Amino acid sequence: MNVKTAVRTLDLFETFAREGRPLPLSELGRLLAIPVSSCFALVQTLQNRGYIYEVQRRSGYYPTRRLQAVAEQIAASDPLLDRIRPTLLELRDQTGETAVVGKLQDARVLYLDVAESQQRIRYIASIGEFRQPHANSLGKALLAALPQGERARLLKDYDWTAPTPRTLSSPAAFEREMEAITQRGWAVNAGESVADLAAVACALRLNRDWYAISVAGPLYRMEPHLAAYGEMLRAACATLTDES
Repeated sequence: MNVKTAVRTLDLFETFAREGRPLPLSELGRLLAIPVSSCFALVQTLQNRGYIYEVQRRSGYYPTRRLQAVAEQIAASDPLLDRIRPTLLELRDQTGETAVVGKLQDARVLYLDVAESQQRIRYIASIGEFRQPHANSLGKALLAALPQGERARLLKDYDWTAPTPRTLSSPAAFEREMEAITQRGWAVNAGESVADLAAVACALRLNRDWYAISVAGPLYRMEPHLAAYGEMLRAACATLTDES
C-alpha cells in the first residue's frame, strides 16, 4: 500500500532530477499529474522545511541542497553498506565491470549500492531500483539461498513473464536452476533480462539476512569469464559472510 502524500513527495524530487531546472507551480503540477492546489500545498510544506526554494519570484522552484545533506548523513551511518562497499569497488576494479549489491524486498530485487564500471560501454544500474528475480542474477542467487518452502511461498502467484527468449519462465525450470546454483555456489544471468547483458551473482549472509553481490556487463565481454567471475564472487562473499 502506498501513502499518496509520500508518493507525491518522492515524485516531486524525481521530477526535478529528471528535468534539471526550476519549475513553475503550474508546470510542476502538470508533470506530477496533480491539481495545482495540491501541488501548491506540497511545495509550500517543503519550502517551509527548507527543502525547496523559489529561485526568483514567479520564475519557478528548485530543491535546496538540504536533501543532499540529509542523504549524505544517512549514508555515512550505514554500517552494513560501508562494510560491503570496499568489496564492490575491488570487484569492479578486478573485472572492469559494474558491481551491485541487493536484497529481496517481497518478490523483487532491490538495488542497494552500485560501483559502476569505468569502461565506456558498461552496465548502468541505479540505487533504489527494483528487478524481477527470475531474470536477474542477484534475484536467482538470493532465491537459491532460501529453503525451498520459503521460496515457494514467495513465488506464489508470481508473474513469470519472459523479457527475452533465454529467460526461465516456468516454476519447474526455475527450480532446476535453483538446484544448479546451490551446487556451484553462484548464479548467472546470460541474456535473460536484456538480450546483450550478462551478470554473475553470489549470496551472502549478513545480520541474519540474505544479500547478494553481482558483477554485470555486456554479454560479449562477460560470457568468456562467467565461471571465473563466479568463483571470484564466491570468495569475496565468503570473506563478508557473518553467520551470527
